[in-house]
Order: sequence, then C-alpha cells, then structure tokens
Amino acid sequence: MNIYYHSLYTYGIDENSTFPRERYELIRNSLETEFNKKLINFIEPNKANIEDIYLAHDKDYVDRFISSNLTNKEIRKIGLKPWTNNIIDRTLFIAGGSLNALEDIYRGENVACNLAGGTHHAHKDMGSGFCIFNDLAICAKKAILDYNFKKVLIIDLDVHQGDGTASILRDQDNIYTFSMHCEKNFPFIKEKSDFDVALKKYMTDDDYLKILIESLNLLDSIESDIIFFQAGVDTLISDRYGKLNLSAECLEERNNCVFEFSKKRKNPLLIFMGGGYSSPIDHTVNSFKDLFVQASHYYF
Repeated sequence: MNIYYHSLYTYGIDENSTFPRERYELIRNSLETEFNKKLINFIEPNKANIEDIYLAHDKDYVDRFISSNLTNKEIRKIGLKPWTNNIIDRTLFIAGGSLNALEDIYRGENVACNLAGGTHHAHKDMGSGFCIFNDLAICAKKAILDYNFKKVLIIDLDVHQGDGTASILRDQDNIYTFSMHCEKNFPFIKEKSDFDVALKKYMTDDDYLKILIESLNLLDSIESDIIFFQAGVDTLISDRYGKLNLSAECLEERNNCVFEFSKKRKNPLLIFMGGGYSSPIDHTVNSFKDLFVQASHYYF
C-alpha cells in the first residue's frame, strides 16, 4: 500500500504554531517497523497542478494564495500561524499527495493514502480551520472528470463537519457527501451535506458505533465506484477539540466498519488523514498508526 508523505507536512508549519505539526513525522516513524515495511511504501508526493486546484476553488482565491496576497483576515481564518516561507509548497504537496493516491487507485490499487489532507473546512473561495485547499473536493472532481469514475462517495468521520466539502460539492449528482460529526462543535454554522449525522456531545463507544452502522446501512442505496474516507481521530476522548468520548478501540472498529462497507461494494478506498489534537499527542499518533496498518490489509 502506498502512503504519500513529505517532510514539509511537518516542517512547513512553524514550530511556534499551536497546530501539532509533529504528528505527521511521528506517525511516519511509528510505521517504520520491519513488519510494516512489507506492507507499506512511503512515497514523496508531487506538488498539485494549479489547474487541478481550480477544479474546486475560485481562481482568484488560488492565485492570491500562491502569490502570498491573502488578507490578514483570510490568514487568521485559516490559522496555522505564524506562516512559514514553505506554507505554499506544503499546501501544494498535501493536495498533490491526495491526487497521487487517487492516481494509484485509477491504475488499479485497492487502497492508497495520504499521510495528511482531509482538509474539509476549505471552501471554494476561502480557507478555514487549518485548511487552505480542499483535497477531498479536488480529488472528487478529478476522479469524475479525468479518471472515468461514475460516482464518488465521501465518508467523513472527523469530529467536525465537512462544511467546505459540502459547500463545494453541493448539487453534484455524481458525488455524494456524508458527514458524521459532533453537533455542538466547529464549524458553528454548518453546511448541508447530502447526508449529515450530528452527534450529541460526550457520546461514548457503543452509541457511536450503533449510529455509524445504522448510517452505513442507509448508505447502501447510494451507488459508488470509489470511496473517500476522511479518517480524523479527533473523536478520541483525549482530543482537545473533539467533545466526543471515544476510545482508541472504538476508532479501530469504526475503521473496520468503513473497510467492510467498502469491501462489500468492491470499491477502492482513498484515505485522507483529517484532524487529531490529543494531549498527549501519543493518542493521536497511535490511532492514525492503527488506521494505516488496518488499511494496508484492505482488499476486495
């Protein structure tokens, strides 16, 4: 299984930022065991082509970001401050990693991953919530336009609603958006996905898994030939921004539910990392490590 990773995922963020930049490098290092080396290939991504970014974003917004001409208000809304000189390259490598993983699936892989991405708060004409370009929306448009996929199903299980994804892909008949998230959490003004499930604060494992299974059963009627999985682990009880009370074991079972759902449909699976802000950071790292190890066994 290919996982796309670039050192700028970590070092393109300033060390003084409140964002836990070290998680990317720690996750990669945690997967560097002799056993995992037989299952996982780490590949450095290409930068995304600007024309692909335009598939999901206004040209004016993209061009102003690339030329370092966003307003201070726009930068504050995104976060990740203070910005480094590498923020543009980092952003293009993240989108590129997801696009490279999509191309792997087009060429016949059952599963491919980006060790970043899932930037679901970026809207058509603005960034938000640590997200600059929406790689889920970019890849969904690319899958339909260039890779002959007929229907993309996006399963977003980050604790925060995929508001940017919903807004960009609204009224796209061949792309279906599903977001299951904490109701009383960022973003405080929600968008309308094709299917939203808003969870009560402090929900625990059994209730969460029951609702997830019910929701996946409802998705049985939605056709797809590729599935995108936004697999944020900010649903953990230890997460600073999550407001759900889920265990690491619950997240492993969550992943299994998505993998079994995808396998039943014989759909390839593109995995985006999403959020994770646990304190201590080990909880975030371990749950993402579990995700990628589980994914490395995915086949249909």
